[in-house]
Amino acid sequence: MIKHRMVGLVLVAAATGSQAITVLSEGFDNVSNLPAAGWAQVNNSTAPLGTSWFQGNAGIFAASSGAPNSYIAANFLSTGSAAGAISNWLMTPVVTLDSSAMLSFLVQTAGDGFLDKIEVRLSTSGASTSVADFSTMLGSFQASTLSGWVGLNYTMGIINVPTSGRIAFRYVADNVSTAGNYLGLDSVVITSAIPEPATYLLMGLGVAGLMLRRRFSA
Repeated sequence: MIKHRMVGLVLVAAATGSQAITVLSEGFDNVSNLPAAGWAQVNNSTAPLGTSWFQGNAGIFAASSGAPNSYIAANFLSTGSAAGAISNWLMTPVVTLDSSAMLSFLVQTAGDGFLDKIEVRLSTSGASTSVADFSTMLGSFQASTLSGWVGLNYTMGIINVPTSGRIAFRYVADNVSTAGNYLGLDSVVITSAIPEPATYLLMGLGVAGLMLRRRFSA
């Protein structure tokens, strides 16, 4: 009986021995520093290409916190074609993700009657910046009016084993003459729950205890 209790205690400790860690946190205080931090941009809008993602414009709306312009934005000038399509990608640095990982961020649209839309996509192809690798859609958000800052969260339960990859934010519009005005992102955070180092030892002891119990019961 005592042996059974000891094994049970070990397994309970192992099951609860985890902590949430911050894998990535970006408030976009200075967008010019993003490339050095591993962020990537790909503008696949209709040619001639326009602007990529840029420092937020406080004159349109202010950041959720900090300096008024401390967010990142994209707008209808992503394409230089008067009736072109927008497909403007912002990709996080390479991160290691597992089923416990969670992405959270704030998004705001200026709209003004033009539909602003963002897609959130996942690539598990390491450092790749090929848009074809971002085939997993985590979700999307759209609005045609000034939305205010909206908080969104997405989990990575589809990832079976720890995998390196990127998450992409795709600003998208089918025809810039009727859709696409201005959109901002702020406070991008990725967290993950990982076992504490001591947990692996406890889990090992638990398995060993179960093996001993089987031997003595045989």
